[in-house]
Amino acid sequence: MTKLENPVLMATIGGAQGLRGEVRAKAYTADPTAIGDYGHLHSMDGRSFEILEIREMKNVVVVRFRGINDRNAAEALNGLELYIERDNLPDDELEEDEFYYADLEGLEALDNKGVSYGTVTGIFDFGAGDLLELKGPGKRPVLIPFSEASVLEIDLEAGTLLIDPLAAGLVDDPELSPFTAGKPKKKK
Repeated sequence: MTKLENPVLMATIGGAQGLRGEVRAKAYTADPTAIGDYGHLHSMDGRSFEILEIREMKNVVVVRFRGINDRNAAEALNGLELYIERDNLPDDELEEDEFYYADLEGLEALDNKGVSYGTVTGIFDFGAGDLLELKGPGKRPVLIPFSEASVLEIDLEAGTLLIDPLAAGLVDDPELSPFTAGKPKKKK
């Protein structure tokens, strides 16, 4: 049994595929067949899974794990989320302006005056682009677009995101945004 210190979600198992114990899985990697490139996958209950075979099929991958040899065993895995330890991801392959979404969680969202809008508690993609979920003390979570207009700078070492609250939809009045305050208003 393995307890992960800093888990990163790699895949979610769907239904069984065939009779030999294969499963369909939704991979959360750029290359779906790369989910096994980072070592064994782990469930949150401590089980470890070694990939024996993997292939792409439409919008999922079909995976065969060691020890899962029949359809019944495969069906028992339906809905299981599989993780790796964050340290297994290769940081040296990242470009200077690249990062893993897992590294964004816990960063504090600040404007250029130092006003905090909460911390990142999740990253979502509902089909129209990535969204960051921010949660502040005593506030409801809000979603902001993860775009160059709303997230201006990411400083992993300082643990902060520099955001434009107007572009992020956190303020309605351009006068309240430190990035537009003092600029002349356009005439209608």
